[in-house]
Amino acid sequence: MVKAIRTDPMTIRDEVAALKRARIVEAAADLFYKNGYDNTTLEAVGESLGVTKPFIYTHFKSKSELLAQICARGIESSSEVIDRVMDLDASPTQKLENLTRDFVKAVLLNRKFIAIFTREEKALSKEDLDVINKKRRKFDSQLASLLREGKLTGEFSIGDEHVAALSIGGMVSWAYVWFRDGGRMSVEEVSAEMSRLILNLVNAKR
Repeated sequence: MVKAIRTDPMTIRDEVAALKRARIVEAAADLFYKNGYDNTTLEAVGESLGVTKPFIYTHFKSKSELLAQICARGIESSSEVIDRVMDLDASPTQKLENLTRDFVKAVLLNRKFIAIFTREEKALSKEDLDVINKKRRKFDSQLASLLREGKLTGEFSIGDEHVAALSIGGMVSWAYVWFRDGGRMSVEEVSAEMSRLILNLVNAKR
């Protein structure tokens, strides 16, 4: 039986607005990444999209709000990964394997946004930076909790789980610096290899 197609005007309008916001974010990220935040104007973002600055203002209040959206992209993608993994009915080892593989993918696929955050963090408002840092601390805490669980079950052999969590997070987050498209290894291959390295790091007993 064919389901009826929803034609709710509000739903369609929301989807169109979300698509427009996504296009603006992508265009701004390309310019911020290439030219820097201070050297990029909203006029330039509009020109790259073939729209006017007022069009952008209908979706973003300011250039700083646009920057905040871009800078939050990396941690949001990682947060989605760990939230999904923590809900799995699986052993700590299986969870960590899934988490690290998908965490690496999230970092590599969003490396442009992570690079912008690293370079332009100083341009964020205190409120926006606090929101991003709160999400980062939550991710670190969730990862430490998973490592503690594996430690208690005897699957992981580590010292301080918080230090281990920060070390793993730092190693994966730094991958955006050296990974290159068209290089020796694909995103999938790097993700699998780094996942194996991290499992070895915690002495996971399969």
